[in-house]
Amino acid sequence: TSTEDRSFWTNTGVDPLAIVSAGLDAIRGNERGASTITQQLVRQRLLDPELVRDPDRTIERKIKEIIQSVRVTDAYPGEDGKRQIITAYLNQNYYGNGSYGIKAAARSYFGIEDLDELSLGQVALLAGLPQSPSSYDLVRNAVVADDGTLYVPLNERVPIVFRRNEILRQMADNPERLILTQGRYSRAELLAATEEPIILAPQEPELRQWLAPHFIWALRDELATRLCAGEETCPELEQGGLRIYSSLDYNLQQVAEKWVEAATILPQQADPEAYAAEIGVPYERWMRRLQNLEVNNGAMIAMDYQTGEIVAYVGSAGYYRDDLASPQFQPQFDVLGDGWRQPGSAFKPFNYVTGINDGTMTAASMFMDVTTTFDNSSGYTPKNYDLLERGPMRMRSAIQWSLNVPAVKAQVITGVDHVFQQAQRFGMTFQNPDRPSAGLSLTLGTEVTHPRDVAVAFGTLGNAGVRVGYTQILRITDSGGTDLVPPYVPAPQDTVVSPQAAYVMTDILESNTDPNQNPIWGDFALTGPNGDRRPATIKTGTSQDANDLVAFGYIPPTDDAGRQGGEYSLVVGAWVGNSDGSPVLTE
Repeated sequence: TSTEDRSFWTNTGVDPLAIVSAGLDAIRGNERGASTITQQLVRQRLLDPELVRDPDRTIERKIKEIIQSVRVTDAYPGEDGKRQIITAYLNQNYYGNGSYGIKAAARSYFGIEDLDELSLGQVALLAGLPQSPSSYDLVRNAVVADDGTLYVPLNERVPIVFRRNEILRQMADNPERLILTQGRYSRAELLAATEEPIILAPQEPELRQWLAPHFIWALRDELATRLCAGEETCPELEQGGLRIYSSLDYNLQQVAEKWVEAATILPQQADPEAYAAEIGVPYERWMRRLQNLEVNNGAMIAMDYQTGEIVAYVGSAGYYRDDLASPQFQPQFDVLGDGWRQPGSAFKPFNYVTGINDGTMTAASMFMDVTTTFDNSSGYTPKNYDLLERGPMRMRSAIQWSLNVPAVKAQVITGVDHVFQQAQRFGMTFQNPDRPSAGLSLTLGTEVTHPRDVAVAFGTLGNAGVRVGYTQILRITDSGGTDLVPPYVPAPQDTVVSPQAAYVMTDILESNTDPNQNPIWGDFALTGPNGDRRPATIKTGTSQDANDLVAFGYIPPTDDAGRQGGEYSLVVGAWVGNSDGSPVLTE
């Protein structure tokens, strides 16, 4: 009650001051919830689900919610009545990790059957979870220690850690919130609980029946956003009974899973050749080379860039391989959607295409590949990956050879802030969306983003400069077959660059897989049924300290006949590295 409803024990089921305060915040453009615990219970248990879901009936829903909350409070008077109300609330909340109800959550996360055995820190964690059970899910935020222990790092950049500590700090600073626990905890005890380690119980593999588990978690997040955006809880999702039509192509998902496993788990095996046969891939030379390169995890996404439909999604290798879990390999963590990773040189095309679109450069523009100090105060002097200088280089060649010095010189022309804004329009998200911290090294991919979003950005290039975003969900119906939200229809969200600019960049990136033009990446040429080379783009990237190795590419768009035959306009992104951010060896 100290965090969700400070006046719970004395209010009439509603909090008029909270409603007025939330209304003023909404006028200022900072919308937030103002529902009491009783109102949340009424919304979840008593109101018509269609009314709750309909964004055009919000005022009607709020009025009925208030009336019913007052009636519930009248029907259950006094402290005993309030205890019954909050008991119902705690027993029907969703707490993440497949746990419905407070006791199920205590058992799931901490292995505790008796709620009296919970520590103060654990109590505060459980109190904070219902606000956002998917993103606050303790297992999803956990990492694996060297001894196999599952724990959540005590870092307030982890949202659930910040929420727990904020609850405890509010209780310490506002003793009037301790209605039923007056005198039980001192201020020092409350503040000390903010330092309490978050150790989780060993997790049973209860979800082994899930196909594409990382995809399902990502789908669930999107589902909550589409059904209950801005709400404290999402009863439509938590009560079940929905039919979800997803974008997943399970055949492609299986292909993605086995190749991610081939690049990460296979090289660590005692007999990698036998393991390759077990998972159904040919044992190739590059797998042998990975055996001693400290690469422990990987991820892959494939989507249709014309429709935005994600057709394959592997957030980490071997989701169920807890037997191999380590700080370097955390199979449950979704690197694609939750990991902040540097795209490295895979960012360079977005700097160059911005210049092409602005008319300040062309594919034939000449850049001097000569070591240059760009900021005398900081001494920023980028070097190429091989420490060589090549003199005059056309843009096309500079991209093909992924040279750093020409890319930074192009960044001077295009402007850091402008390229940063364009990258966001392409589909990338950044930890600080308002301003880049990287400076001129932005073009070298030093600003962290989600690998999934970089794939969206490359898909935007493939789609002639038009971003359509992404989705895991095509349709949502209730148990009666009624659509809860309009079925998904692909729609342009932004025309970021002209078709001409996108075409030029696509032509440059496509030459990377042509052995006649690029002897390095030409080895990755795609061939058709007759052995003919198929056009395909590719751009790789390596972070500053070799923490992240990425590759992104797309093929030409399919036509209507091809789409009818099951083809996609594919963009694919792949990442390998270590879950804890430790560097891999590159040679």
